[in-house]
Amino acid sequence: MALSRLQLTPDMSICRILNGMWQVSGSHGHIDSKAAVKQMFDYLDAGYTTWDLADIYGPAEDIMSEFRRQLLAARGQSALDSLQIFTKWVPQPTTMTKTVVEQNINKSLTRMGMNSLDLLQFHWWDYGNNSYLDALRYLSELQSEGKIKHLGL
Repeated sequence: MALSRLQLTPDMSICRILNGMWQVSGSHGHIDSKAAVKQMFDYLDAGYTTWDLADIYGPAEDIMSEFRRQLLAARGQSALDSLQIFTKWVPQPTTMTKTVVEQNINKSLTRMGMNSLDLLQFHWWDYGNNSYLDALRYLSELQSEGKIKHLGL
């Protein structure tokens, strides 16, 4: 049975069911990274290709990096290219400089072993602090530079 997909953007088709990686945040106790990667392969083998992470989900981005490394080694670049990996950036509402924004995006890229984020979801919760407007401007610049393919709010 083919899984239902959604054309999210002209260049990105995603599974209608995403694998949310909050489960590996560590909030519920010790995370077995090897077991998590194995389960990620099981999920992929069932046809699910879309993943939802966040910088605040503990080791989720690091586990994604290991999954991507093993997937590339075992199945090649085309298998790796079949994934859609979303992450969130959840900064403290404080002054946003280009350096702060870029360092955080680079941290996620490095943790996941990626050159460009498929989708960055920007989470801000204090709209009384309008520094989010500066962050959005810098995120847009990073998108223009190719570090972020799609930006969500």
